[in-house]
Amino acid sequence: MRKPELLAPAGDLERLKFALLYGADAVYVGGTMFGLRANASNFTLEALEEGVSFAHDLKKKVYVTVNIALHAKEIQKLTDYLKELDRIGVDAIILNDPAIIPIAKENTNLELHLSTQQSTLNYEAVEFWKEQGITRIVLGRETTKEEIAEIMKHVDIEIECFIHGAMCASYSGRCVLSNFLTARDSNRGGCSQICRWDFDLLDHEFQHLKGEKTFTFCTKDLSLLKYIPDMIDMGIVSFKIEGRMRSIYYIATIVDIYRKVIDEYVQQKETYEYNSEYEKVLRNCANRDSVPQFFNGSEGAECQYYNGRVEVSNQDFLGLVLDYNHGYARIEQRNFFKKGDKIEFFGPNKQPFKMIVDEILDEDDRQIEVVRHPRQIVKIAVSKPVASGDFMRISK
Repeated sequence: MRKPELLAPAGDLERLKFALLYGADAVYVGGTMFGLRANASNFTLEALEEGVSFAHDLKKKVYVTVNIALHAKEIQKLTDYLKELDRIGVDAIILNDPAIIPIAKENTNLELHLSTQQSTLNYEAVEFWKEQGITRIVLGRETTKEEIAEIMKHVDIEIECFIHGAMCASYSGRCVLSNFLTARDSNRGGCSQICRWDFDLLDHEFQHLKGEKTFTFCTKDLSLLKYIPDMIDMGIVSFKIEGRMRSIYYIATIVDIYRKVIDEYVQQKETYEYNSEYEKVLRNCANRDSVPQFFNGSEGAECQYYNGRVEVSNQDFLGLVLDYNHGYARIEQRNFFKKGDKIEFFGPNKQPFKMIVDEILDEDDRQIEVVRHPRQIVKIAVSKPVASGDFMRISK
């Protein structure tokens, strides 16, 4: 059985490293130009070169998003930029505008992946893009399981699908509300997420309709954790996680869980059992509900927030391990914790373990009871060895 690629987002060099160390086979990143995450830190060419070197040392890959809609004045800049990506050793670019295809083919040896922004939903479109020189199609997030199977039956090209993360209220990238209401172009990386705003409802006579809660039309997040075995059996080449602007904790947690499910199924297909406890971990690190969306054909009211919502900032992430020495972990605090709290440590290539905090030392080795200052450095006695880059979270 072919193991699919687990593809993670990386908004900067730190997140790239955490994603790869926690089990991603590849990452996708944005440069300082031509990408659709204008508010992410993104990568300078120097940072990208370091990231590609780090990934390749681990036998992993880096893809760069070049998925804006181009204006004529940008063509020469784009050509120079693609040549630099090729020189650095980037494994592929993710594009949307078809004008990029001949430019990339004539000037580079880069692989060409078609962005989900093209909303590819049928095998005729897939075949068309293959003929243009595309080597991988990232299907639209609106594709159902049956539609994916039909596409896979008719075409011979790599297929990539989103498995987790935020959804667009429109077909991805085709909403113009951001442009209309804020003059920020969603197809130029500036989406202001109008779908997550609260709205007043008016009737046909423009009379205000009062309901129990403020009206919204934002989507719940996508999660296909339960359907990973089905997607592996279908032969999908790459499983993509959304979230280049998410935290290192979020990325590490999501990657870690999907890595476990993929490996458990591939290694033990005949005896595989879905572990619902993994769902709890995913829920605890996010601030919106997640559902299968279009994949299982159940899209509808249950996939949307119509009557308001509550997005509580995640408080599970307690600290990042800086180092470990003689039974003590040095921690950089990220949320309030105290003696007596039940906590859990997790990290790459190790089993999580739980314990109770029974000793905390400040930087001068003085006993303290509470860790309440942002990014405070403390030491706590731990029951098992930990390592730099491990995470400490609340134990549920």
